[in-house]
Amino acid sequence: MTGDGGDTAYNSHIEGFRQNEFPMLRDEVYLDHAGTTLYAKSLVDKFATDMTSNLLGNPHSASFSSQTSTSRIEDVRLRVLQFFNADPSEFDLVFVANATAGIKLVAEAFRGHPLGFDYMYHQACHTSLVGVREEATHNQCLDNAGVDSWLDGTNPFADISRHDSPLLFAYPAQSNMDGSRFPLDWADRFRRSGPALSRPIYTLLDAAAFVATSPLDLSNPETAPDFTVLSFYKIFGFPDLGGLIVRRQSTSIFRSRKYFGGGTVDMVVCLREQWHAPKTQALHESLEDGTLPIHSIIALDSALDVHRRLFRSMKHVSSHTSFLSQRLYDGLATLKYSNGQPVCIIYSRPSLTSKEIGSPLGNGPVVTFNLQNRLGAWVSLVEFEKLAVLKKFHVRTGGLCNPGGIANALNLAPWEMKQNFSAGFRCGTDNDIMSGKPTGVIRVSLGAMSTVSDVDQFIAFVVEFYQTESITESIQPTVIPGHINLPDMSVKSITVFPIKSCGGFRIPSGMKWEVRAEGLAWDREWCLVHRGTGQALSQKRHPRMALVRPVIDFAKGQLRISYLGPSMQQIPPDIAVPLSANPSLFQASTTSKPIASRVCGEEISAQIYTSHEINNFFTNILGVSCALARFPPGGLGKSMRHAKAHLQKHQKVNRRSQCKMPCQFPGMDTPPDSDSESERQRILLSNESPILAINSSSLEALNRQITERGGKAVSPEVFRANIVVGPSTAGSQSFAYSEDHWSSLRIGQQDFKMLGSCRRCHMICIDQETAEKSEEPFVTLSKTRRFDEKVFFGTHMCHLPLPSHSTKEAQFPTITVGDKVFVDPIRDI
Repeated sequence: MTGDGGDTAYNSHIEGFRQNEFPMLRDEVYLDHAGTTLYAKSLVDKFATDMTSNLLGNPHSASFSSQTSTSRIEDVRLRVLQFFNADPSEFDLVFVANATAGIKLVAEAFRGHPLGFDYMYHQACHTSLVGVREEATHNQCLDNAGVDSWLDGTNPFADISRHDSPLLFAYPAQSNMDGSRFPLDWADRFRRSGPALSRPIYTLLDAAAFVATSPLDLSNPETAPDFTVLSFYKIFGFPDLGGLIVRRQSTSIFRSRKYFGGGTVDMVVCLREQWHAPKTQALHESLEDGTLPIHSIIALDSALDVHRRLFRSMKHVSSHTSFLSQRLYDGLATLKYSNGQPVCIIYSRPSLTSKEIGSPLGNGPVVTFNLQNRLGAWVSLVEFEKLAVLKKFHVRTGGLCNPGGIANALNLAPWEMKQNFSAGFRCGTDNDIMSGKPTGVIRVSLGAMSTVSDVDQFIAFVVEFYQTESITESIQPTVIPGHINLPDMSVKSITVFPIKSCGGFRIPSGMKWEVRAEGLAWDREWCLVHRGTGQALSQKRHPRMALVRPVIDFAKGQLRISYLGPSMQQIPPDIAVPLSANPSLFQASTTSKPIASRVCGEEISAQIYTSHEINNFFTNILGVSCALARFPPGGLGKSMRHAKAHLQKHQKVNRRSQCKMPCQFPGMDTPPDSDSESERQRILLSNESPILAINSSSLEALNRQITERGGKAVSPEVFRANIVVGPSTAGSQSFAYSEDHWSSLRIGQQDFKMLGSCRRCHMICIDQETAEKSEEPFVTLSKTRRFDEKVFFGTHMCHLPLPSHSTKEAQFPTITVGDKVFVDPIRDI
């Protein structure tokens, strides 16, 4: 790490860096927003000027525009090498799509070696480096002790490999998982080690995370890695481009590479003979297959200019980010609950100066951690990220594409990781705590545009939502309805959502509405699917879906759909979709392969409409190519889905342990057995259950808490409930959240079973009238309705058919706005 002298001198240097050389960093902004906007505008403006002032052509030509491109590309290549103090006579730079593409290029060369190759990689390697092992004859993963042992002369492959085949050792300069840094002189030490005397050894350095905030000095070709991969977007933010820096003394290995692409050969013979002559003037000419990304490389020229003008040097960036990461580390490390339990379990090391730690390595400007509650239970990464997104913090959670680092930090043995996979864990799923251990981490990375304000606000965010114990104390106390008299209750409103994630259709007062096995009639029977992926679209990514309003017109047998947003010339006032499932309306499997659709991660067999008028209507509104699809009731296999809702711990009453702060219980009950009611209950396109209900008393209580904090009350529509129930008379606020302990309901003549509380995401923060996003009501719910670190509001339920089919109510079950509601509470255990 950079920085000499004591704390006073160091902090003075940092303050001068921020206040004098980089005035934009004085702004109080959320992570990267204002500073990044300024930086991006400077970069893009310069690039745009360059593009409008020059004509650039394919470099593989003699035209003026082509030669201009060639000249500019070579100029940029030289500038990049100089950026890393790499002498162009000793190093060559190969432009690639990203760091992974550079790794694959090296792997291709070793794979083609006639004797094969052996591969060793550090446990902190990114997944892209781990994957090279599949190409090797033998491979082994090493930790620091293993590397030291190898350097001391122990050869793990001594008895199984050829001594004349090459060996490739790969490691990161900085772990992308926790910011740990590793000796840059390993390459030199391996060349001078005993094992190198018996076989050729090459080193591959992943510098992508390191060079984002630190200078990389390749001035000495004798000690430099043979291959260094990096990503320019990690340094400059733009363009999306990678680089492979090759030490010229190591270029011979690329003669083994089999594949060649356009522009990399001087001659190719195809007919009666198979022969080709690679270009030999420069290594990059033989490795940069096809037409180079000309405009991205020219953009890199602009990025180098702007970066130098704003930051002067990477040493300044390194000092700045080191100071910030140390501040963040200290701030999180000091957070404690009243019982002494730490709020954060931190996996990164302090980002200290070299003098303080007695080593030039230290830790990169990364703080990786997990959160625990006051009883030591892990906080859900999914729930944390929901809040972080609303508060506009840009952090990353999960496995971070670093399997070895995650396994080491979380003490996950290989069998545990395999067991988690067998139990359903996948990258990006909600399974973030399994068998009492987290499956991922929270990573905060600091960059050149990060500020002291960013760090302080993030620490305050953790304090507000996780350390502050008044959060748990303010949760509504458990009420046992069996001990009190509930007020007279009735149905306040009934709403169906014919198109998943679009606006609702409120059932007129006095109209009887059918209740089906899958839920209310016509509820979430349609959805919009992405034309390319088949994935069902959601308001979370496309808020304007809230302004798509369907109306069910039984008189005409149509679903009429209009758009309530700003008028668009290409959008008609409304369209009509027949309620009947006429096969001629849908894509025929005999003429084309149907799109495999997915809803909430599940593959379904949906019927895709073929009408251009219908599909263009939605495509023009959302600005994404999509199609209307239908998932009618009934069906088998991929044409059938089942409810996933189940009672949560805060909904259950135990006579021996009645808890007034249910959020203090860590963990969550397991889903119901396969023969339980909710497991058998069929659903259409709803997320978890056939029917969702909310209690108007609970909404009133929530809105009081929101307005007390200076916020704006929310409407019941944001919760997208099918049924709103509540007291028939005013003044019944004391019954808020009593639904936590309802076992069943009778609405009119129909019975319903409660399936459990509804876990919420920040989709409830989208105003259903304007499609605008805000923080509420999720932020207040996270403080008042968080149980087992998950946020709940509303309750799932399903219809219970009458035992006899000899009555009209049994043959055609219906409910109506104004129906009386009778509650059967959960009984004491």
